[in-house]
Amino acid sequence: MRLHICAVGRIRADQPERAILEDYQMRFNRTGKPLALGPLTEIEVEDKKGGGMEAEAELLLRAVPAGSLLATLDERGRVLSSPEFAAQIARWRDEGRQDVAFLIGGADGLAPGLRDRAAFSLSFGRMVWPHMLVRAMLAEQIYRAATILAGSPYHRT
Repeated sequence: MRLHICAVGRIRADQPERAILEDYQMRFNRTGKPLALGPLTEIEVEDKKGGGMEAEAELLLRAVPAGSLLATLDERGRVLSSPEFAAQIARWRDEGRQDVAFLIGGADGLAPGLRDRAAFSLSFGRMVWPHMLVRAMLAEQIYRAATILAGSPYHRT
């Protein structure tokens, strides 16, 4: 099952979030392969015309691979433990999902219509996080999920 982080905005190569994201992406791709997970890709979109949340939603939907399950990152979403998140990823894989796209909005969040279309919504808590940092946090949790499913000692309870 392929996983995609689809986000509004660009992380420059010299930003620390880029290095963190790429490190966990590489780790996941290596760990997930024997579990029928991966690769993890990042898709960045940018609204250069300033159309707001609705324009960003349209760009995100166009960038998402066809047939993907849509999962939003949103403060109103479900708060899960890492093992619960791992179990959710395993459920999607075991149900035969080919693609899961995690959607991360821009500074104003995701358009309500896009949130409504999502099959799943995940929250990293009630605090609002910078969208660039959320990508790195999500990549780490996706990697952690793979290590949990693989029985690796990376995740200690």
